[in-house]
Amino acid sequence: MTAKTPKYRAPALDKGLDILELLAQNAGPRSMGEISEGVGRSRSEIFRMLQVLEERGYLARAAGDGGYVLTNRLFMLGMQQPQVQNVTEVALPVMRHLADRIRQPCHLVAPSDDQIVVIAQIDAPADLGMVVRPGHRRPLAHSTSGLVLFAFQQEDVQARWLKLLDESEVPYQRAEFLKAAQQVRKQGYAMHPSEAVVGVIDLTAPILQQEHATYTLTVPFIERRPQQIDAQEALAALREAADQISQALMYRPPRNTGTG
Repeated sequence: MTAKTPKYRAPALDKGLDILELLAQNAGPRSMGEISEGVGRSRSEIFRMLQVLEERGYLARAAGDGGYVLTNRLFMLGMQQPQVQNVTEVALPVMRHLADRIRQPCHLVAPSDDQIVVIAQIDAPADLGMVVRPGHRRPLAHSTSGLVLFAFQQEDVQARWLKLLDESEVPYQRAEFLKAAQQVRKQGYAMHPSEAVVGVIDLTAPILQQEHATYTLTVPFIERRPQQIDAQEALAALREAADQISQALMYRPPRNTGTG
């Protein structure tokens, strides 16, 4: 497939974006040599760009080997978007009530290309609980939240996301993913063992706007002794909370960012 020729060129900006996108795809630090190879540019071409990105707070040096990693600056910029502020303002009170009710943590998730990103989180009102911090990312096809987000999309959006997943460096089982998505769409939620942590059951429900999922609400459920609430009770409370957020967003006017 031939890439489109850009109408305008900004070589310095291209270099900076190439570096940011490369580091966003990898959890660990990358040395200058690895970045140079990854973006297909010489060390001399990227040296100044790395220095500027570090000075501006987009990159930081990892401890030990001194490789470069992304900071949370891009995430914080994204969180300042009016639509993200709007959903967190609506969701956080509901999430606090849910966490108090089921004695488990919960987090709000948004799609981000072929990944999911946590945009808000409430700790469990207890001494034990699974914590997933805002900014945490996982491949969309390897997370329960990603499965639910995909399941509640229109066909054209699903086709676009599948293309991203097929082109990603992270392998996934396409047929199994599609079958699981059909089941999630039919039942209205997901209740799956976590791929990331043994012993955690991910309970996930969609936040729906115009019948498609814009976000998901997830409880990383851990069974405790003595048992205070079981997974089915937590799931029912989670789905009620997700519906409440969906309804609130439906009737909430957009944030006014104008000055007039």
